Amino acid sequence: MSRTLLKTTTYGLMHLTVAVIVAFALTRDWRVALAVGIVEPIVQTFAFAIHEKLWARAGEVRAAPICGHQHVSARAPAAPLREG
Repeated sequence: MSRTLLKTTTYGLMHLTVAVIVAFALTRDWRVALAVGIVEPIVQTFAFAIHEKLWARAGEVRAAPICGHQHVSARAPAAPLREG
């Protein structure tokens, strides 16, 4: 199992648990809590995975050279500071 898939799966399980607890606290009905708690985290898990991919892609685009100049991205190492 890849790290991204494992991260997404554990996030989904955590989200499922929190969603059921919150939905139950609001409704005091386990049927409603389970219905909300199952549907919402499934949708949110896929949205999170898409969000991660878009942010990774945006970082790659931002790091690409434009007009011959290299733009600094969040992944680029910082230049060492010179004491003077």
